[in-house]
Parts: sequence; C-alpha cells; structure tokens
Amino acid sequence: MRRADLARYGAAALAGGALALSFPPRTLWWLAVPAFALLWLALRGARARRSAGLGFVFGLGFFLPHLLWIEHFLGDEFGPWPWLALSAIMALFVSGVCALFPLVSRLPAAPVWAALLFVLQETARALIPFNGFPWGRVAFGQVDGPYGQLAVVGGAPLVSFAVVLTGFGLAAWLPKLKAGWAVLPFAAALAVGPLVTVDAQNGQRTVAVVQGNAPDIGLGLLSASDTLRANHLRKTAELTALIRGGSIQKPDLVVWPESATRTRDRDPVIDRAVDELGVPALISALRDDQNAVIAWNPGTGPGQSYAKQELVPFAEHIPLRPLARLVTPFVDQQDLRAGSEPGVLDIANTRVGVGICYEVAYDYVLRESAAAGAQVLVVPTNNAWYGRGEMTYQQLAMARLRAIEHGRAVVVAAISGVSAVVRPDGSVVRQTGMYTDELMVDSVPLRSGLTFATRFGGAIHVLLTAGAFGACLVALWQRQRARRGGEPLPR
Repeated sequence: MRRADLARYGAAALAGGALALSFPPRTLWWLAVPAFALLWLALRGARARRSAGLGFVFGLGFFLPHLLWIEHFLGDEFGPWPWLALSAIMALFVSGVCALFPLVSRLPAAPVWAALLFVLQETARALIPFNGFPWGRVAFGQVDGPYGQLAVVGGAPLVSFAVVLTGFGLAAWLPKLKAGWAVLPFAAALAVGPLVTVDAQNGQRTVAVVQGNAPDIGLGLLSASDTLRANHLRKTAELTALIRGGSIQKPDLVVWPESATRTRDRDPVIDRAVDELGVPALISALRDDQNAVIAWNPGTGPGQSYAKQELVPFAEHIPLRPLARLVTPFVDQQDLRAGSEPGVLDIANTRVGVGICYEVAYDYVLRESAAAGAQVLVVPTNNAWYGRGEMTYQQLAMARLRAIEHGRAVVVAAISGVSAVVRPDGSVVRQTGMYTDELMVDSVPLRSGLTFATRFGGAIHVLLTAGAFGACLVALWQRQRARRGGEPLPR
C-alpha cells in the first residue's frame, strides 16, 4: 500500500475515533466537527471503491470504541466476536454511503448532499436488519452543545445533518474562502435556542424513582429475576417509611425501572406495596410475553399498561434462531410480543409518555407519546447487563435529546443507574450513581405545547431522506448525459 493510501486510511480511522470521543460521558461534542472535516479530506478525490474502504475504516474507528460495552456484556461467554461483528455490520452502512460520495461530489454544494447521505445511513441502520440498531447516531453526542437545540425543530436527523454538514463544509469550503457557508448550521443552532423552554405550562409533579440495584454479574442476571424483584420491593418499603417519617415529601408518582419484576394481571405483593405507599406507581415488569409498564394505583391495583414496541433483536426477539446461538445467550428463551399502541398512560392526574429502554433511540416512539398529549416522559431501563461502561451514559444522552425535541421533562429510571431527572432543555437536574440502590425524588414541569419537531419531525426526516436520494438521481442523470455527449465522466 502506498504511503498516500496509508495516510488516507489512517486519517479515516482517526476521524472515527474522534467521533467516538465526542459522545457522553465526555462533553467533547465539538470533536464531531473536526472528525467529519478529517473524513472529508480523507475521501477527497477517491473513487467509489476506495471511498467505501475509507468509510468502513471510519465506521470501525467509531463503532469499536462506541460499542465496547457489548464486549463486557458477552465477552466471558462469547468472546469478542459479537462486538466485532456488530461493529463491522454498522461500519458497512457507513461504507455504503461513502461509496456514493464520489457520485455527488461534482454537484454544486457537494457537502450538503454528502451530509444527507450520511444521515441516510443512520436512517437505514434504524430499519434494517431485523428492525435496525439506531445506536451511535451523531445527534446523540450533541446534547451538551448548541447543535442539540436543533432537535426542537427537526429531531435527531436534523441535528446529525447540521453537525456533519459543518465538518464537511469546513473541509470543502475553507480553502475556497467560503467557510461562511459551513458555519450556517452552527448559527441556526444558536438561533433556535429561544424555542427551547422549560417553564411549567400545567403545573408540576413530584416523581420518585426507585433504583433497587442489581449485582454486576453480566449474563448471570438471566437467573436473578427474584433478586431484582426483592431489591425493588425493599427499596419501595424504604421509600414508604421515609414518607411516613417526614424525611421525604410524598411524591405524586413512583417509577420502577424496566423489568424490575415479573408479574401477572394481579400480584398481591405489589398490590400491598403500592397500597402501603399510598402513591400511584408505574411498575415496569415482564408480564406474560410482553415487556410492559403498568399503571398501578393504591386500592384498585393494575390499570392501563404499555407494551414495548421496539424489541431488541437477538435479546427480546431472536431472528435466525439456528445461527443466533453463536452470538446471544437468549436463544432458548421465548420471543416477547411487541406492543402496537403509543406509550401514553393516565396516572396521578397526569398524562405520561413512556418509552422503554432501547426505544429511546427510535424517533417515533416518544414523538407519538408527546403528540398524544403526554405532559412528561418516562424512560424505564435495565442497564445492569452492561457493567460500568459507557452504555448507560449513551442512553441518557438519547433521553436528553428527546427532552429537547419534544419540550418535555424526562424521568429515566434504571435498575442499577444511571437514573436521572432531565429538564425540557436537556439539562440533568439530578442523577444517581451506578450499581447503587438509591431513591431519587424531584419535581418536574408538566408541559402540553407541541414543538415543531413533535408536529413535523417525521416530515423533515422524509425530506432529508428524499434529498439524499434526489441528489444521487441527479448525479446519475448528469453522468448519463455526459456519457451520451462524449464528455469526460466525473471521477
């Protein structure tokens, strides 16, 4: 391999690593811009095949460190292969769109179309295969910077587009003294700041999160459901005692984390715990063949429920079951049944929107909840499988972006941390530690106004996707026209 090629591939790998460093728990959001500037420079002048290779290296440079928590989860039993395979599959999506960069590079404003293509691969990753894996979208690393504010207008796709366009634009236009165009997305992010508000439009509610904790035993949690249930019942009893003793203000609502228990329609133990508490609770449970959140009221027991719509592939549902045994410990378990209704529950005189764990990465789940009148959003999650790595912080960042996107406070309830209370501007008011049993009580504002992103975010996503396809079609038309006219073909 020539020295120039080594420099290109080295730059692509460095750019991918820089993008990984831009994500929480670090607050280096700004690193994403030079990461994409460096990727543009690495791709400049490359043909489709080489661009695909460079995109793959960039993707590996990003996904290998970003998804390292999977190795902690599965490493002892399965070795590094599931982590490496998933990282490589995700990198193939980046490789595919980078192969199209030379096609659109001769169009006017080429960085715009290239940025749209990058967002297109994020869209594709959230759809295929097996309902996708939307982890690692650029937007999820931007909650601590001004770009994250764009979520209030166009959700995660618009945030990703703005960041990628800034990086590509700086690399392409700075040498041509046109860098002013590249900073327009940043200026737009600053301009929408006043749209991100935190005032309580419909009063407040005091919410308590019960973080019962779990042992850090990875796959050993498969046989620890009784321990999780006991931990959360014990912590709930502690909350009851503190309320009765006056140490804690009586909350309006109590939230349990995802799969904190297994239950059926009637559960006398939980009935008794909620009755003694005297406060309505959202009990997150594995119920029959669904991952559900149940509105549990003192005196009357279980009422409305929400079933998780986006099930985790190879965990909550098993595709390719004969081959899945190589990459998942869940292959012998029954598939869960996905829900089909939006996550909205009426409890404690409040309309609560719900997205369970993995669902926070999908745009439509909490958008449906907010559009259906949810005044506050709740995200129960079970991150205890993944050790002390970055996964829980990555997921919290997604919840923070959803808070900005929909102008709602978000309550994250995690089995073993990090649980958090997030204001509608994405700032974290309170959070717990990891692998600790804690009670977290705070007030959240109730809001009913719909943001532009809640109303039209789906349409904006469609427009961005159409722009990517449209650019490719125009570039192909120009190439065919040049071929018929005998003109030199674009490289």
